[in-house]
Amino acid sequence: MEQKEVSLNIAGMTCAACANKVEKGLSRMDGVEEANVNFALERTTIKYDPSVVDTKEFEAKIEKLGYQVIHAKTEFDISGMTCAACANRIEKRMNKLEGVSSANVNFALETLSVEYDDRVVKPNEMSDVIKKLGFSLIPKQETRETVDHKEKEIDRQYGKFIFSAILTLPLLWTMVTHFEMTAFLYMPGMFMNPWVQLALATPVQFIVGAQFYKGAYQALKNKSANMDVLVALGTSAAYFYSIYLGWEWMIAGSQGMPELYFEAAAVIITLIVLGKLFEVRAKGRTSQAIQKLLGLQAKTARIIRDGEEVELPVEEVMAGDTVVIKPGEKVPVDGEILEGRSAIDESMITGESIPVDKSIGDPVIGATINKNGSIKVKATKVGKDTALSQIVKVVEEAQGSKADIQRMVDKVSGIFVPVVVVIAIATFLVWYFVVTPGDFRSALIPTISILVIACPCALGLATPTSIMAGSGRAAEMGLLFKGGEHLENTQVIQTVVLDKTGTVTKGQPELTDISISGRFDENEVLYFVGSAEKNSEHPLAQAIVKGIKEKGISLSDSSDFEAIPGYGIRAIVDDKEILAGTRKLMNQHSIHMENADSLMAELENQGKTAMLIAIEKEFAGVIAVADTVKETSKKAISRMLDLGLEVIMLTGDNERTAKAIAKQVGISNVIAEVIPEQKSAEIEKLQKQGKKVAMVGDGINDAPALAVADIGMAIGTGTDVAIEAADITLMRGDLNSVADAIHMSRKTMRNIKQNLFFAFIYNTAAIPIAAIGLLAPWVAGAAMAFSSVSVVLNALRLQKVKFTK
Repeated sequence: MEQKEVSLNIAGMTCAACANKVEKGLSRMDGVEEANVNFALERTTIKYDPSVVDTKEFEAKIEKLGYQVIHAKTEFDISGMTCAACANRIEKRMNKLEGVSSANVNFALETLSVEYDDRVVKPNEMSDVIKKLGFSLIPKQETRETVDHKEKEIDRQYGKFIFSAILTLPLLWTMVTHFEMTAFLYMPGMFMNPWVQLALATPVQFIVGAQFYKGAYQALKNKSANMDVLVALGTSAAYFYSIYLGWEWMIAGSQGMPELYFEAAAVIITLIVLGKLFEVRAKGRTSQAIQKLLGLQAKTARIIRDGEEVELPVEEVMAGDTVVIKPGEKVPVDGEILEGRSAIDESMITGESIPVDKSIGDPVIGATINKNGSIKVKATKVGKDTALSQIVKVVEEAQGSKADIQRMVDKVSGIFVPVVVVIAIATFLVWYFVVTPGDFRSALIPTISILVIACPCALGLATPTSIMAGSGRAAEMGLLFKGGEHLENTQVIQTVVLDKTGTVTKGQPELTDISISGRFDENEVLYFVGSAEKNSEHPLAQAIVKGIKEKGISLSDSSDFEAIPGYGIRAIVDDKEILAGTRKLMNQHSIHMENADSLMAELENQGKTAMLIAIEKEFAGVIAVADTVKETSKKAISRMLDLGLEVIMLTGDNERTAKAIAKQVGISNVIAEVIPEQKSAEIEKLQKQGKKVAMVGDGINDAPALAVADIGMAIGTGTDVAIEAADITLMRGDLNSVADAIHMSRKTMRNIKQNLFFAFIYNTAAIPIAAIGLLAPWVAGAAMAFSSVSVVLNALRLQKVKFTK
């Protein structure tokens, strides 16, 4: 056998020892003549016997050794598929292609995603291979302004349907007037002539129906069967048997009217084309979410170049450019405000309807709307790096990926067509030899009906259309599922673990309580403490100063400022000594505190940090600062509990503070004083109890726990939506999104199960009805055509799901 050579790119090697480890592992494999690993190039070259071993086994070995094989990725649109069996055939052939590590066909989207070694196989070779199967691969365009080939497909199917309907209508009329209740309708005698019917049926059978013959030929040539085989067999049997009956009638002297089946073949083809037309249109609507997202992008940007304001296409904006955005305009790219203040409507990205106040230093997201102030923004992310582009990428990948339930359905639909052909043949034989011995006509009708009714189109569309619609609708409301499998798995979550800081709470301390003692005036005390704390860089001090300024109190400068670690601060303001800090600080300066201990204890039990204030050695009062709970947290946690979920708060804070926060929002189960490194271990403990766990965190210090959980949900701000550790990104920063994600997953899976139930019931119930002769072929054709449409329309209901804002 001739030796082959393959090169693979390897990631994860850190030293020459890693390279040696990979080289030895590969060299020891059966069929490998020689394996060399170049550490500098991070590449291995392998000479091997292809009859013994193949590249997929090399990749599995490298991954088993702890490294990764790097592949090129590409996407194609596919034209020519008619049912799930076509998708299965393409996927199987691509996965067998040398150099291809994985290929995934989405029948509903009509796309092919391929991971491959670009030194072994090229996209044009993939196209050639698939062309031999009878399909066309159309490379995905980088720019999305090209004419969508699906629009051309709609126009083509529409033209076919009109042509077919015009020729089929007279044939349908002959069938309608056969019934007693419609016998009064006028029927031109010429339409009853077998040769006129032949003339009308032939273009429908071989021009409009050519697509079914081509598809059937390609399928059979490649030793498989699909919907085209069933339609071609069923309609051909009706068509050619009618020619035979017409010839028999003519030889017998052309007496009376022969019972022909031209109308059955023509009506079946016409109805299937009509069903395909509806299906293509409806499938286009399932991907509207991506089109909506793309439509949000600004087309132009006003930037400052060489001191002048110029308007350029958004594609020409570069990172570092200064962009001028006026009120009412879209933010063209992601950036940071350099000048000005405004409120930004981020609803199109985060789903949050209330505009967000922004000032110098704050981030802004491309595609959001500047509501009421002129701002200058430094562009930080442009083109494919913007939040919008990342969102589109995540949604496309989610819609193109397969849920586990879909893989099972694909296997079923792959063997369904051959089984149906066997059932049809068996039905024919039973009728011909047992039920109506020797009556070819009686045996043919149920056989045709079975072949037509059993096409597995609805089965193939049941899952992907629901995932497309569900993930698309979720993205519109700020929920990014990173794959169909995550959309599927979220429904089984039993326990939700919430990080505290930045998840349940705002993550920023705020001034919450002010209690003034004795003769002092509140504004006077706040003036002195704010002026004293102004020089401190401590987050709590900054929260105090911000809270005091928000009350409209102007502050002055202090002198002799001193930060005393573990105690507080001391400063001179307007020649008066100001102290702010702990009991220890007050005791150190012999300051008598009237009834302060009980108030301090009460505030601390509420999870607040309380500070004592003294002015000129006299106790002036207590102020408290706390990381406050988000306004939406209590309602969101109530919704989770109503969904039957166990809710746990996991935090590094002390137990008293954690329990105080938990009590405010209705959480009864708290795991406190856990360092970030131990959070993943706590998740694993829950999983060992048999629970399906979702972890919700900010995606930074919670990354290990997010990765370990069955479902990781990262609270995102919209500027960095692709948090790698998480399975779902919640862009609204609102815990209602957790309940929404679980609600959306359950709705989507219920929708998929409805689709599969109707598809399976339809096929399995219709086959025996057709087999006993109770289903006319044209009725079977209509039912088959509209079953696919009904599945897609049911999936589209997911685009109407309401979320809590």
